[in-house]
Amino acid sequence: MKTKNKVKLFLVDDDAVFLKSLEIEFMLHGDFEIETYATGELCIAALDHLPDVIILDYFLDGVDKNAMDGITTLDIIKELQPELPVIMLSEQDKIDVAVSCMHHNAFDYVVKSETAFVRLQKNINTIYKLKKLEKELKWYIDRSSSFSY
Repeated sequence: MKTKNKVKLFLVDDDAVFLKSLEIEFMLHGDFEIETYATGELCIAALDHLPDVIILDYFLDGVDKNAMDGITTLDIIKELQPELPVIMLSEQDKIDVAVSCMHHNAFDYVVKSETAFVRLQKNINTIYKLKKLEKELKWYIDRSSSFSY
């Protein structure tokens, strides 16, 4: 259940140390309700918890070699909840990997580095600014359509 004024964030990564450090960073620098998952399968099974944003690792095969990869997980998330923003995260600093993620409707692609957390924070801020603009635009359109000219 979403707590008032808190962003519900799913962090999905098979690297337990990185996952924990990312969770701690978000807890220290924002008002988040965080759920963490080591596999895409676990993340998908929990989509009924209604996350606002998902940060998803690209590979996801460190815990289980047969686990679903990040792109497959992203595709299933987008099939089930097309409007849910998913930010892909990986150690792969390759343009073709980033382009592939964007073709699969990721909101953004962030390389795991010393600046990754700052980029993730900026992405989440951008997502919320866009959602606010969409609400304002919808309100304006709804209001405008109620007037007769």
